[in-house]
Amino acid sequence: MDTIVQQALQTILDGGQIDRTTATALLNGDKDELYRAADRIRSHFHGNHFDLCSIINAKSGNCTENCRFCAQSARHHTGIETYKVIAEEEGLAQAKDNDQHGVHRISLVTSGRSLAPETVAALTNLYGKMAESTSMLFCASAGFLDERIVADLQAAGVSRYHCNLEACKNFFPQVCTTHTWEEKVETLQLARKNGMSLCSGGIIGMGESMEDRLDMAFELRDLEVLSIPINILTAIEGTPLAELPPLSLDEVLTTVALFRLINPRAVIRMAGGRQQLGGDQYRCFTAGANGAIVGNYLTTTGSGIAGDLEQLTALGYTFERG
Repeated sequence: MDTIVQQALQTILDGGQIDRTTATALLNGDKDELYRAADRIRSHFHGNHFDLCSIINAKSGNCTENCRFCAQSARHHTGIETYKVIAEEEGLAQAKDNDQHGVHRISLVTSGRSLAPETVAALTNLYGKMAESTSMLFCASAGFLDERIVADLQAAGVSRYHCNLEACKNFFPQVCTTHTWEEKVETLQLARKNGMSLCSGGIIGMGESMEDRLDMAFELRDLEVLSIPINILTAIEGTPLAELPPLSLDEVLTTVALFRLINPRAVIRMAGGRQQLGGDQYRCFTAGANGAIVGNYLTTTGSGIAGDLEQLTALGYTFERG
């Protein structure tokens, strides 16, 4: 085995952490050995349990922010459907379908910088209905938090909060200028202070370097995030990033593997954009990833739940609820 990979693997299996110098050196090592090491670390810390979550687009479009990747920004012209709050019957139907497929956790995701009181009321009512009719855990992804919003979400049964960093601190101003990386961290810290677990990751393929991706992986480690979604940019017509070329499979697998080595105890969760890889997307789950967002995503079509479960079962994963 490649010496750098072997040393990193042993350090992590012994309970240690790799540093930035080692992570950078791994970029130049044998990639197949890196992927195998990441899979071994995944197995060592998580066994074969696979973490399933899903999202509901609960408030769509008309966002004031200027995130360059996002179809939901009112500053871009993407032709997506817009609505203030999803109809209760539609939200419940989606939740029940996910529950029947064995999904562990579901999140209501809203466009916009934060939530108005009337939107909070509508969402908490929907969470209450979902609690009555499903057995899933609840997450929320609703922009920036304040104490009022946190209290209302918790009262409705939300135990995890999602707020992606999207990119590392240094690259973030090239992604968005209407809010800051620091504001995202503040919201994550507020959620944690109020007893919620955290979900935060980002998007790869926005023009950032591999070094930028390493920066984000270490930032997430510093924040002690234990659910890390990795999105692969879907270049959506009408957004400023529409013409960016897609990432190669090797670049995606290398990113996934390094996120695993840097964050061995976290669920590394494949999220939006993985369908661009076709059948090769499942190689991510032999290179360190052990979770996924299943079903459709916010403004793009995802992989079918049944197809995902079939492929993941063939890889030896199990899906029992805790």
